[in-house]
Amino acid sequence: MTDGRLARGERTRAAVLDVAVALASEVGLDGLTLGQLAERLDMTKSGLFAHWRSKEELQLAAIEHARSQWTAYIVSPALAEPRGIRRLFALHTSRLAFYTERVLPGGCFFANAKFEYIGRSGVVQDRLAEVHGEWMTLIERLIGEAIENQELSSGTPQKDLAFEIDAAGTAALLNFRLLGSDSSIARRVILTRLRALATDPGLLPTE
Repeated sequence: MTDGRLARGERTRAAVLDVAVALASEVGLDGLTLGQLAERLDMTKSGLFAHWRSKEELQLAAIEHARSQWTAYIVSPALAEPRGIRRLFALHTSRLAFYTERVLPGGCFFANAKFEYIGRSGVVQDRLAEVHGEWMTLIERLIGEAIENQELSSGTPQKDLAFEIDAAGTAALLNFRLLGSDSSIARRVILTRLRALATDPGLLPTE
């Protein structure tokens, strides 16, 4: 019975955090409060205190939940692809699909939060910086694997290419949300870049 209650509690917490991440993608992480979340869930604010005792605790929990969501929708599908340049390109296209399929109503939890907290300090900003660092490290790692597989030229600038891939994804989000543009340019720019660096461009789509 105790295990059953714990499982139900975890399911409830996860469901609440789904709403919290979606809400933060719209109103910002700083706008994510226990009061606003309770209103969105049509429940009492006191009901949320069992999980989080402060706004900061809720914000940190939302970051971790958004990180797990990012892994499920973007990282895991990409890692299912063959190791090397195809996996690297899949990471980029999975990210673009996350935006165009409107998984979150505000587009991207992390893009909004990072711009919101870029000039601040504290534990929330620190955690956002850590998560962004993990993301950049992952891109660089996949580039390194593609080089090791001899699918990218040995002279490929790993940090520069990782920056380009991340920047293209962020630009795609902004153009999609603000201008209604699709993600084809961001896809094509990185595809062209990777094909130019590839030892065998045939591993990648032509367009």
